[in-house]
Amino acid sequence: MAGIIEDSFETYSENLKFIALFSIPFLISFLIPVLAPLPTYITSGGIFLRSASIFINLNIISLVAIVIPIFVSLLFLSFALVAISLIVKSTRTHVKTGRGVLKGIEKYTAKVFVLLLAFQFLLIIVNVIGYYLGISGILTAIFGFIGFMLIFYAPAAMVIDNKHMIRAIKDSAKLVVREPQYFLFGIFLLLVTLSVVDFLAIGISGTQASRYIVLLISSLIILPYFVIFQAEAYMKRFSIIKNA
Repeated sequence: MAGIIEDSFETYSENLKFIALFSIPFLISFLIPVLAPLPTYITSGGIFLRSASIFINLNIISLVAIVIPIFVSLLFLSFALVAISLIVKSTRTHVKTGRGVLKGIEKYTAKVFVLLLAFQFLLIIVNVIGYYLGISGILTAIFGFIGFMLIFYAPAAMVIDNKHMIRAIKDSAKLVVREPQYFLFGIFLLLVTLSVVDFLAIGISGTQASRYIVLLISSLIILPYFVIFQAEAYMKRFSIIKNA
């Protein structure tokens, strides 16, 4: 397991200028819901929507105000995921980084965007069902975790192997079931890292300011590294890379 951490850090450090550039859309994608008139709150480096407020005050204007920012936010998020995954692909296949990153980025971004949009749509449906059943929080959390687990490798599969969405989801689910250690370790490492950063930020700047500090660090440093980790883990299925 230490090998994939080292490989991810090596890819991160060798392509730092590209990763820093392509990490900016992560920050933009998180800031859009904050700047938009949405019932959101910030915690642990993420933006969350207060769904209870939506059910109480929902109308056509608030619906448009929710849909458009989420739509644009997912677009920026998809671009960042694709760009950083392409860096991993070009590094591992020894293709020149500049050409590898730029080639086909629009096509891949569109594919990943459709995947994330579909996942977000399903989350909303589950949230609505859970609200009327009185179990919105737990139902959405369980569905979100299982859904995220099943599509964990899907963006990497679409970018690295140019697979269509359905095939990418199927292969992602198979890979997570067959080799769950990378997914579980990645989630564990992410939670520990965010918790440590959050703890230090609160101690240095206080609770209110720490939310935005952690959001900034998470967007520009932590999340890009874990996208690299995800792509590196996906490429470990090749025995020649796994044994490298």
